[in-house]
Amino acid sequence: MRILVTNDDGIHAPGLKVCEAIARALTDDVWIVAPETDQSGVSHSLSLSNPLRLRKVADKHFAVTGTPTDCVIMGVKAVLPAPPDLVLSGVNRGQNLADDVTYSGTIAGAMEGTLLGIPSIALSQAYSWDTRANPRWHCGETLGPDTIRRILKAGIAPKQLINVNFPDREPGDVAGIEVTSQAARGEDFLSIDERMDGRGNAYYWIGFKRGKNEPAPGTDMAAVAKGFISITPLHLDLTDHGARQRLAHELR
Repeated sequence: MRILVTNDDGIHAPGLKVCEAIARALTDDVWIVAPETDQSGVSHSLSLSNPLRLRKVADKHFAVTGTPTDCVIMGVKAVLPAPPDLVLSGVNRGQNLADDVTYSGTIAGAMEGTLLGIPSIALSQAYSWDTRANPRWHCGETLGPDTIRRILKAGIAPKQLINVNFPDREPGDVAGIEVTSQAARGEDFLSIDERMDGRGNAYYWIGFKRGKNEPAPGTDMAAVAKGFISITPLHLDLTDHGARQRLAHELR
């Protein structure tokens, strides 16, 4: 089995090394194609107006001056000798749950693999305020290989990607695996922080509001909060089929 590994935190991110270790527990044929710099929050963006530069970092390790989407395309179309059998994207520093998946470059790496017809899995490691500086990478590294084996045995449908989130727990304290749905954070989870530079001009940081959230049972947020590994199947078909039928009836 040939595995292509990418991420959105950049070629030197510790989570990428964890993802490589997970991949090497599954096969010896592992290729790394990751962004040259941090691309967190770029979602499924594609570089069209700027050329891409490819830098060989080490044997089967390459950095691309682009997004995770660019990296997967470059890996499949220009770097690997043949298409991979699996794309792993991550391990992201921080969870990718609920509405986060629409912003996440980690999810986008797996999304692009799916669009290219390759089974793809996104991996993220949750952390708390106490573990923010040093996430429990060993949780995903220890439990990731078996989790992926079980997912592959169950099968990944065409046009589907799998979003895996490891909880902020020691491997032996993880409660198990839950197959979940995507939660919803609500409409007011982003914030704008206005500051002034040295010349008295305003500049802004976009951030996430902290606060108590009671996620619905069966969702990815609820599972990770309870110490479970959350496995969420995501589909590339964004059509709201219920609304489609209603509109078709109303607009006929």
